[in-house]
Amino acid sequence: MADPLHIDRHGHRTRLKWHRARRRQTDPVFTGARILDGMRLGASVEVDLVIHADHGCAVLHNFELDKETTGSGQVRRTSAETLRSLNLRDNDGKVLPDKVMLLEDLCALLVRQKPEQGALLQLDFKEDLAALDERTIANFADSVGPIADHFILSGGDIGAVRALSRAVPALRTGYDPCYGESLARLQATSDFAGFIGEAVEAAPQADMIYLAFELVLAAQDAGFDIVAPIHAAGKAIDAWTIRQVTPTSLAQVERLLALKVDQITTDDPEGLHAALTS
Repeated sequence: MADPLHIDRHGHRTRLKWHRARRRQTDPVFTGARILDGMRLGASVEVDLVIHADHGCAVLHNFELDKETTGSGQVRRTSAETLRSLNLRDNDGKVLPDKVMLLEDLCALLVRQKPEQGALLQLDFKEDLAALDERTIANFADSVGPIADHFILSGGDIGAVRALSRAVPALRTGYDPCYGESLARLQATSDFAGFIGEAVEAAPQADMIYLAFELVLAAQDAGFDIVAPIHAAGKAIDAWTIRQVTPTSLAQVERLLALKVDQITTDDPEGLHAALTS
């Protein structure tokens, strides 16, 4: 079986991004072994970051510990030492042998096992600019700096992305505008051109624009190719997130491939790749 890295259609290559470091839908999220697996293969892999009590970042999606780990309470109020002592839970809540990782732990793994050329790990920062202070930014830079060429930093708050990336000049960045006021205006007006124009203007240095796949397809249904202006601005587009492989989702993915999106985020890269290449 071929590794689930990309799909070639219509003369264009679209990468399959391993959402929350899952190769298969049954995989638990954010395990070090699976992240290393993806980076060894040259995959595009995504993890989330939230701030903990010691001015660093934990590799977790939620601000509360209960669902993803054996801990409880807020990540923001939990020390690095305590976080490292916690185990992850699988998709059904079962306790795993894998421990919670901090950003510096993840970076140390990737320094020891150098990623394959072309491998890209997306650090999706879940916080906003107000959550950052100088110590957190400095700790982020210390961790990411030695291996920055294999990372892309993304987030829905472009101010936070700018603040962190300024401390790591080699770091690529991305922007997800599918939150907040601009999305609310789009939902009210269906002004897709204005929405994507604002996003490109807000993040002129971004390498990647992340859009909910439903928005990309809704724009097409309205007669607007939302991919074209992103490419015209010299940026790539990621369409997120295909949760399951079904006849409906496969038809949606074929539409995304025809639009020549550069990356598709999915919880089941292996299943999606197999279905599209069988």
